[in-house]
Amino acid sequence: MTTFNVGYLVGSLSTDSINRKLARALTRLAPEGMTFHEIGFADLPLYNYDFDADYPAEATAFKAAIKGSDALLIVTPEYNRSIPGALKNAIDWGSRPWGTNSFARKPTAVIGTSPGAIGTAVGQQHLRSILGFLNAPQMNTVEGYIQFTPGLITDEGEVTVEATETFLRSYMAEFHAHVTRVLTVLPRED
Repeated sequence: MTTFNVGYLVGSLSTDSINRKLARALTRLAPEGMTFHEIGFADLPLYNYDFDADYPAEATAFKAAIKGSDALLIVTPEYNRSIPGALKNAIDWGSRPWGTNSFARKPTAVIGTSPGAIGTAVGQQHLRSILGFLNAPQMNTVEGYIQFTPGLITDEGEVTVEATETFLRSYMAEFHAHVTRVLTVLPRED
């Protein structure tokens, strides 16, 4: 069986982020055949095209981590009905300069959690629009808009509500199937 190397991005920079807890849970609940590594972006400066001719080391490393992953899982909060600015900045770095888009042909899934009743639905739709433009094949269903309640997920990533754990396990099984389908049709470019 093929093992996929999945990079994941947590949209929040907070060390106590509930989306970081969700990311830990997802990596624990994933089926066999997937390994995970977080792709951090807290040290990226604000993107502007003045850097295109001479990318900073942090941005070069970020692009290499995206490119070196078989697939991407983005776990993000919703800020003001959109995605966090730091995540958008990272995406801009990873997709620039023109012609060097690290997200192209990369199987991608988006999920998030929030204390609000609709989870991160609106922010995810904005992110899906961006990823569509970047030619990142997306898992369109199952969608995951998780309402976070205190104690739902421990700091270690253990899910305490059986129905939520079952849903997240199913989500990750679907993500594995999505990655398999995409990489069968669009093999990795080395």
